Amino acid sequence: MSALPVEATDPTAPPSRRPAGSPVIGPPARAAVPRLVFPAPGSRPRAARRGTRIALPFVFVFVLVLLLAVPLITAAHHARPAPYGDHLTVHARVADTARAGVPELRTTGRAVEAYDPGSGAVRWTYAREGRRPLKTLGAPGHAFTLWSDGLVTDTARADGGSVRWHRAVPGSADWLREPAARGGAGVLRPLTPGARMLAVVTPRRIAAYRTADGDLRWVLPARPGCAFEPARSVRVRGALLVAQPCGSAGAAWTSQLIAVDDYGRIVPGRTPLGNGDLGPEK
Repeated sequence: MSALPVEATDPTAPPSRRPAGSPVIGPPARAAVPRLVFPAPGSRPRAARRGTRIALPFVFVFVLVLLLAVPLITAAHHARPAPYGDHLTVHARVADTARAGVPELRTTGRAVEAYDPGSGAVRWTYAREGRRPLKTLGAPGHAFTLWSDGLVTDTARADGGSVRWHRAVPGSADWLREPAARGGAGVLRPLTPGARMLAVVTPRRIAAYRTADGDLRWVLPARPGCAFEPARSVRVRGALLVAQPCGSAGAAWTSQLIAVDDYGRIVPGRTPLGNGDLGPEK
């Protein structure tokens, strides 16, 4: 048996001296390990820095527009017309209204004035654009006014601090322009001495409003063929008597006069019209 010669290959020999196709004997080569590169602290990618530079001008423009818009919005709010064309001006602040006394009321063609009874100084003035006051009625804490457009208002009498409510009287505007209206005489009538209820008397109906908030409590229409006469009304004790003349010549006088109070028309065995609780007296 013959032995074949074995050619030993030196693994440390240079590649040029190694026979072609000879295997490499030795430790396996290490795989390349990827290197992780971390950005330096405080540094950002270029794309992020570019986006920030683009966004900053828009932020500044937004803030500038917002700052300029606030005064414009405030000015527009103050420039809005007052509801119902109201112009209420307080000329003299009253710290102690009880000591200062109840101001007197008067109309001056285009406005209602409240003035101090002692000094005569005007406390407040109330006017409405394009309207004139026809009649003013004073009550404890209230200044009721009937205007030429058929609107009834209630102003805080002592200090003129606010106009509490506005109420339109249906179908009264045309009648108030007639000479028979006499400038609204008798239209505004307190129903009781406490003035918890205000009666607005027109030829077609009598409407009663709660003076605390202007809430409509009841409405009494005139009888068919008859009409109320606001100027012919008088308070007797706890009732308001209103003339209601009728066209019929033979009508009894009792049918041409009615009596009302806080709860509606006074008749025997009546049931109050849901007005049992009027709230505290003002």
